[in-house]
Amino acid sequence: MAIIEHKFTVGLKEIDKNRKISNESILGFFEDIAGFHSDKAGYGINNIDETHLSWVLLHWKLQVIDRPNYGETVTIKTWSRNPFKFYSYRDFEMYDEKGDLKAIASSKWSLIDITKGLSKLDDDIISKYESENKSVFNEIELPKLTEPSEILSTFNYTVPRQVIDINEHMHNLYYLDLAYEALPYDVYKNCTFDNVEIMYKKSAKLGDTLKCTYSKINDEHFITVKSFDEKKLHAIIKLS
Repeated sequence: MAIIEHKFTVGLKEIDKNRKISNESILGFFEDIAGFHSDKAGYGINNIDETHLSWVLLHWKLQVIDRPNYGETVTIKTWSRNPFKFYSYRDFEMYDEKGDLKAIASSKWSLIDITKGLSKLDDDIISKYESENKSVFNEIELPKLTEPSEILSTFNYTVPRQVIDINEHMHNLYYLDLAYEALPYDVYKNCTFDNVEIMYKKSAKLGDTLKCTYSKINDEHFITVKSFDEKKLHAIIKLS
């Protein structure tokens, strides 16, 4: 088993209006340490020219137990788990300076050949990550999110240059920012959202106009991101 561990400091850009770490920053720290693990395994960003392989995120599930404050140092742990033929999972834990668990997350990833498309996870790749079967949510697979039928409001967004990543797609963390923009203002202002799920389907690209619809089921808030003509589903975000 390979558990990767790294310390991060919660800086100004990582906090919300309450001076506590934001959901975007937690996921950003998680994403960074996932990259560190891939660097160590030989399938990181700097290896793409050699391997022609790049990891693409399919799903996030985050639960925040408590939020560290500005200036605190947090310890992030991650490990690869349950690799399948064409995708694999990765889990995360975040601890404060006292060693108390503050957040957990699970994520689902596919490996893409940048010249051919979806790539199979062979035994050599799997062995480099030293995966195990421990899941922070005690579930092997993350269930798919379903698009709600009732729409309460809509919001349109054109993808700008600053959100485009190395794969020439809208970077995954910006979907959470987009979801916040699509929320009714009173919901955005008054809710903390300690539970976040994002299911990614089709990548959005520079210049795409996206239609974001807002729905609410009981105490859960859903934002569905589609192409402007509604023919492509880009993502579904669930917040509670």
